[in-house]
Amino acid sequence: MLFLQQLVNGLMLGGVYVMVAVAFTLIIGMLNFLNFTIPALFMFAAVMMWATMTGNLPFGNDLILSIFGPDFRWVAGIIIALVVTAIVSLIIERFTYRYMKAKYGDATEHALPLVSSLGFLIIFEHLVIGAWGSDPLAIESPFGNATFNVGELLFSIPQLLSLIISLGIVILLSIMLRTSKLGRALRSIAERPDTAILMGVEVERIVSVVYVITGLLCAISGILFTINYTIVDAYVGDNVATVAIAAMVLGGLGNVWGAIVGGLFVGVLEVMSIWVDADFAKVPIWGMLLLILVFKPTGLFGHTAIGKGKF
Repeated sequence: MLFLQQLVNGLMLGGVYVMVAVAFTLIIGMLNFLNFTIPALFMFAAVMMWATMTGNLPFGNDLILSIFGPDFRWVAGIIIALVVTAIVSLIIERFTYRYMKAKYGDATEHALPLVSSLGFLIIFEHLVIGAWGSDPLAIESPFGNATFNVGELLFSIPQLLSLIISLGIVILLSIMLRTSKLGRALRSIAERPDTAILMGVEVERIVSVVYVITGLLCAISGILFTINYTIVDAYVGDNVATVAIAAMVLGGLGNVWGAIVGGLFVGVLEVMSIWVDADFAKVPIWGMLLLILVFKPTGLFGHTAIGKGKF
């Protein structure tokens, strides 16, 4: 029974990794580069949630308290985290993609977008450290210890809702990519960017949409993480994103459904590893990643060509 309980806990944690893995998948599947600002977006949303709930925003705390009251500050935190992260994501797009595209003609052909995204990651981490320090930042969950039992298995209601929300959002995103006009535009850019331009696709506008979607995925994931695990810091995005990268590679670069499977699997694997020996919790994850890269580098559901028809 203890094994089943750890399996449940792993699936709950995997829900957080799923959305971050999908955020990585969208960027690498479409633009063909690893966006290192994703950890920063996750962390920034988590810290905005903490700052709003604890009254530590640089401004507007009294206004938020007067509108939402002390019991519903978490609602204000969700709104602020989503809006701020979307705006930050657009700023990042401006300097990691659009500027490089204008200067070099094809931003994805150069290492500069990757390096500039890494620069943004470091900048945002140190902005948070400068504002609120590097120590762990704790909140009280707005839902308390809401749990229920199924037999001897204990389920956390916020964690279960988080898993359902994560999977629901990603499944809706996958459907959108396959059936909507925006989804067809995204897939055409991923397949043949030059041909997509000739067919009238507004690449710069679509890329901006991709960055906003990526930012919102990270923001929702960061919000759910903060509510469920109640402790964040300036480096929480790094810890989550490194595991999410392993999930993305396991599932297959650029494959949304692969990211779902990979995220849930590494969540379970991490919890099981902590259960066996917390000091070596990351070893099985990265050992699995090395084996995947050696024996099946395309992942479970990936394709050979990165950025070609992944959605």
